[in-house]
Amino acid sequence: MTVDFRADKPGSRALRGPGGLSLRTEPRALVVGLLLTAAALALAVVLIGTGDFEIAPWDVVQTLLGNGSPANDFIVNDLRLPRVLVAVLVGAALGMAGAVFQSVSRNPLGSPDLLGFGYGSAVGALIVIVLFKGDATAVAAGALVGGLLAGVLVYLLSYRRGIHGYRLVLVGIGASAMLVAVINYLLTKAQLVEATRAMVWLTGSLAGRDWSQVWPLLATCAVLFPLVLGQGRALRMMEMGDDAAYALGVRVERTRMLLMLAAVLLTTAAAAAAGPISFVALAAPQLARRLTRSPGSNLLTGALMGSVLLLVSDWASQRAFGADQLPVGVVTGLVGGVYLLWLLVTERKAGRI
Repeated sequence: MTVDFRADKPGSRALRGPGGLSLRTEPRALVVGLLLTAAALALAVVLIGTGDFEIAPWDVVQTLLGNGSPANDFIVNDLRLPRVLVAVLVGAALGMAGAVFQSVSRNPLGSPDLLGFGYGSAVGALIVIVLFKGDATAVAAGALVGGLLAGVLVYLLSYRRGIHGYRLVLVGIGASAMLVAVINYLLTKAQLVEATRAMVWLTGSLAGRDWSQVWPLLATCAVLFPLVLGQGRALRMMEMGDDAAYALGVRVERTRMLLMLAAVLLTTAAAAAAGPISFVALAAPQLARRLTRSPGSNLLTGALMGSVLLLVSDWASQRAFGADQLPVGVVTGLVGGVYLLWLLVTERKAGRI
């Protein structure tokens, strides 16, 4: 493999291997990615050791390597590791999905939270809970179907000789309002037990997560992450406009549809595993972009930032409020609401909204 300094951005490098394969890298983005990975690993170790039975970080590492005591092995591998892995995967899925939608819409508000896909998953899950009283597996399937249907609806309503960024955002906001009305209607029709169960799911929580949530989410990410990353070059070209992307040989509508489908699947898979965790998909790509100072889509760094944000939020939900442990969705909602206000003010001062 050789290093080519004739990349399309000052300071970036293109790693070229046999067969014509190449990978463009930027030193700052690479350093940020490595730091975010280290932060996610450190936070994961701390979280695994957090709980009623505290375990020191070194003991956690030893247990993960197979050298822990039987008690530590049960607590770490059976009780806490699945929750942390779900947090990592959900955060990464939401971060990458948010990066895709913000890049496709060319709008920092182009997030699954605001486009209605999370609410679509919520409607699907609530239909299963309230009307059919389904188990956890059925609820997850309902969330997947609901999110996909919401994605198809928003895409079809937004399409008019192509997808325009602001049209996509406006249609998504309108769809969100309608879906919230459906959610409220379903809650009014639910019995007390089903309503309580529905509210717990709607809040978004990592409590009680086990390996049955890890494996489907891991398989989804393993399939969709390489697919999205493989379209990174086309996505960067589409940010210059459809005409420019067409001129450079990108099949714009086909690529956009493929990326949006992958992002919707990532969003709904995350919702099926942990409920509708809000604002991670909105904030993670923006924070990653500010750290890397790169105008591109920042797909991988957005995913890593999403994992870090959700791990920090989960730690805060367990430790920052005394004896009362909050669902992680409450923490992300509190922090994300403040971030959204700041983003709106910033965009308004810049004259973009």
